[in-house]
Amino acid sequence: MLRRDEKEKGAQSDEIMAFLGKGTEFKGIITYSGTVRIDGKVEGEIVTQGKLIVGETAVINAEISAGTVICGGKISGNIRASQRVHLLSKAMMTGSVNTPNLIIEEGVSFNGKCEMGKDAVLAEVQPLQPVGHESNGS
Repeated sequence: MLRRDEKEKGAQSDEIMAFLGKGTEFKGIITYSGTVRIDGKVEGEIVTQGKLIVGETAVINAEISAGTVICGGKISGNIRASQRVHLLSKAMMTGSVNTPNLIIEEGVSFNGKCEMGKDAVLAEVQPLQPVGHESNGS
């Protein structure tokens, strides 16, 4: 459940356009504008310039591209957010996060890689090289 201060931030644009409730499952690609809340299970891909709210009962196994992601549930996959990612205290995140603004509350389980900065979302993700080794192209 979202805290009151989360609901108040940008309340004008937070009107939920769609809701995937607890006990529902979806496989495929979700594309939308506005704000969507998910409390069920999703597998596939989520694409929006708007806001994605992941409830505490949600289990998402997907690649996510969004403006803002607020997560209180479980996400397995990569997130690219042009504005911010907020992981609430009960969130579990496995995968990479690419965003200019990241908030991780105490209690979050985060296993993955994070890239931040003004150009982070636009940057190409390069494979990690061991320290002291240079890529020779082969």
